[in-house]
Amino acid sequence: MTDCIFYGGKGGVGKTTCAAATAVALADAGRETLVVSTDPAHSLSDSLEVDLGPEPAPVALEPSGGNDAEPASGSPTNVAAGTLWAAEIDPDAQAQRYEKLATALAADLRSAGIRLSDEEVERIFAAGTPAGGDEIAALDLFVEYLESDDPDWDVVVFDTAPTGHTLRLFDTPEVMGLALETARSLRGQVRRIGSAARTAMFGPMAGMRGDDDGDDLEAFRDRLERARELLVDPDRTEFRVVTIPEGMAIAETERLVDRLREAEVPVERLVVNRVFEAPPEGCPRCADRRERHAARVAEIRETFSDLEVVTVPELEGEVQGLEAVRTVSRRLPAE
Repeated sequence: MTDCIFYGGKGGVGKTTCAAATAVALADAGRETLVVSTDPAHSLSDSLEVDLGPEPAPVALEPSGGNDAEPASGSPTNVAAGTLWAAEIDPDAQAQRYEKLATALAADLRSAGIRLSDEEVERIFAAGTPAGGDEIAALDLFVEYLESDDPDWDVVVFDTAPTGHTLRLFDTPEVMGLALETARSLRGQVRRIGSAARTAMFGPMAGMRGDDDGDDLEAFRDRLERARELLVDPDRTEFRVVTIPEGMAIAETERLVDRLREAEVPVERLVVNRVFEAPPEGCPRCADRRERHAARVAEIRETFSDLEVVTVPELEGEVQGLEAVRTVSRRLPAE
């Protein structure tokens, strides 16, 4: 079965870099790996320096090695690569997946004499869904990627949206389940009314209306239910929280970890990114910053004593390109 690793946290802490680094390390280790960005502000393509779209595309990897630094556990050097795929989800493009559901509901309401425009029905449909379309698209494609047979990925790494979006993402299955159940019930009532009216007017010919939109609605709900099951399965899913050594980020990380645990989502590892470790000589301000970061990391280890805490040093410039990403991967356990 396909395993899944989520990276989440406050915006701007380096989730994309960590997701890309983990995916590259897994691919370097010979695993068939897919990394997916569900963050509306995509930067995965920048990290890997490739053009990406919503469809998974292969990322050519040169064999790793040639660096004196120690690799992360499970990421051997000099291993033939070429098993990395990547994709960036476009929420706007994914919206068309759900337009058919609202359109079908509008047709049923009109057939029963309820005069609502498509726009009005779409607003009603959206009213039962407080989460945004990007979270719905992420969950829908989450199942699609994990259940894909072509190719059959060993691991899917998700670069999720910032904390607020992430929290809604994990709320979405239950919320959408209720909304879809209500919509299905409404459609059933409307169709019975419409069917009786058509039969009275047109006789047996009234039943010759082919329509499988109900199956689409049911399939959509089933995918969300499977997504929920996968998200809370500790044998298949792990959520890794990324933070930085700053007070506000640590406070938000506490809220995120608490929320994930309430949702029974497995959280085992916390990544402290951009830790200032090597100040230049003769720079008192730099030394003070290193001490401050060291104190923050100690605070994080104490606060999250039940989690594995991994630190990633602050690097000069943007982390772009495979070699830069591999530099980060050497500090991140691949699995």
